[in-house]
Amino acid sequence: MKKLLIITLIILSGFVLKQLYLSKTANNTSLYGAQNQPINLFDETDPRIRIVYFGFTRCPDVCPTSLAMLAGAFNQINKTTLSQFKPVFITLDPERDDAEHAAEYAHYFHQSIEGSSGSLQTITQLAERYGVVFHKTELPNSELKYTIDHSSYFYFLEPNGTLITKVPHTITPDPIVKAINELSHL
Repeated sequence: MKKLLIITLIILSGFVLKQLYLSKTANNTSLYGAQNQPINLFDETDPRIRIVYFGFTRCPDVCPTSLAMLAGAFNQINKTTLSQFKPVFITLDPERDDAEHAAEYAHYFHQSIEGSSGSLQTITQLAERYGVVFHKTELPNSELKYTIDHSSYFYFLEPNGTLITKVPHTITPDPIVKAINELSHL
């Protein structure tokens, strides 16, 4: 029984330390978008709810489908509702996706989606904060050399970065529209 209590305390201590670490580092994230301009994901003076999607520009199917569904959702809501949200695409492949390329890719789907890149350390910290799973997989017989395997969710965040809800990869805009309507202030 004593061993179980000690193990539980160790696990809880680790969780608390991780949360403290993430709260200290998450606000120091540096992402960059179009024209290499900084994007402050956690700007509390901007009241918009963030819709964050983690992916990469060379993704063959999941990312383009997801971003197309996000764009489809935006096309179904009015401009007043849309103005309450800040959609941000964060690349998981900063080695190949610089800020300008990520921004161009995101704008291809919808002009309101900000594409961003940053250091691998920054992106990894953000991914860990929201439970994004990703890893680089070598492709020895491919011109691409590697791909990024990753989970696929839309993360709805408060301006301070607190997770409100997440919507899984979808092949219709409906779940995204539903989340937007539930979270909109109108």
